[in-house]
Amino acid sequence: MAIVATLDTKAQEADYLCDIIHRSGRETILVDVGTTKTEARPNDMTAGDRVATPAELLQKIAAATRPRIAALHASGVISAVIGVGGGKGSSLFGEVVADLPYGFPKLLISSARPALLAELAAKSDIIIYPTVVDLFGVNGFTGRILENAGQAIAAMHYTPPPVRRSTKIVAITAFGVTTPAASGCVARLSKAGIEAIVFPANGAGGRKMEALVARGEFDAVLDLTTTELADEVVGGTASAGPDRLKAAGSRPVPQLIAPGAVDMVNFGPPSTVPDRFKGRQFYSHTPYTTLMRTTASENQEIGRLTAERLSQAEGPCLVLWPARGVSDYDREGGIFHDPMADAAWLSAVKCELPTKIECRELDCHINDPEFADTAVAWIVSQLQGKPHANAHV
Repeated sequence: MAIVATLDTKAQEADYLCDIIHRSGRETILVDVGTTKTEARPNDMTAGDRVATPAELLQKIAAATRPRIAALHASGVISAVIGVGGGKGSSLFGEVVADLPYGFPKLLISSARPALLAELAAKSDIIIYPTVVDLFGVNGFTGRILENAGQAIAAMHYTPPPVRRSTKIVAITAFGVTTPAASGCVARLSKAGIEAIVFPANGAGGRKMEALVARGEFDAVLDLTTTELADEVVGGTASAGPDRLKAAGSRPVPQLIAPGAVDMVNFGPPSTVPDRFKGRQFYSHTPYTTLMRTTASENQEIGRLTAERLSQAEGPCLVLWPARGVSDYDREGGIFHDPMADAAWLSAVKCELPTKIECRELDCHINDPEFADTAVAWIVSQLQGKPHANAHV
């Protein structure tokens, strides 16, 4: 397994990890991402040429090391990777393991600030082990962390999935307020012999789904919950970025799109809501999550953006509209019930969507069984007779 570390500052910790892993019966290779040359070691890989500024240097190291890590995995040399570092080393670790497949063991021991660790967790399936104390050699505190992490990574193994699967797989997006819809779709797909993988529509979930769809992991996408677009448009905390709703159309694989939870924008505790939204309609979903109801003008822009991105789709696509509400809070008597605001989304979609893409309206709530029935029936009809996707992992 690979040990990624800045050996100019974390050599003691890297050596300690080597010893722990060797005692567990596994072999190691050290990958130096340090910014200063170190004494050569038989199994070390160094970043190569140095450049002038710190920013350029980090970019150079990441660009040189990332393909080397990917090549070690592709050739079967490594079956896991562990990193140890502070802020600089942790940031580099996130970059150099970015091409490794989902499920490949990646463990990071880090003393970096929580915000950086949260950013890494939002982008990858890295297992993060915060040290709390700083990393200045091996002592009574850091030694405990290194011992646990070394034994943990030594026990991990990776078995690649088959290139061709025996079961078709559909990606689904869900939020707490669309859970009944997602659960209904998962159950119906299971009865049809199709596996469903559910992603939380919280920003990180949408980004990861798009990345995995682009890599060929899924045969279809049942995008029930496109609330991340609301955060992108309005400025909430759960945006999945500008690539949301693009991967499925470029593969292309069948995709069904619904306006799940576009009635809300996400923020943290009430104190974190920007002042510009003063006077808006809010609901405290949890002590740590404040939801804001979207307006008609915001929904119009969300719908326009949805149609714009779907218009580039090369594969089968269906937009499914639930006329009686788009979330558990958006139903008759609900705190976010606003049919006119919702209708602005539908109007914009119908106006901007190309004629090749159908927009079908249902007289039901998104969480009603009828919606799941219709959505799954369309997905199953699209997958019948089609070969399984190739998993590019």
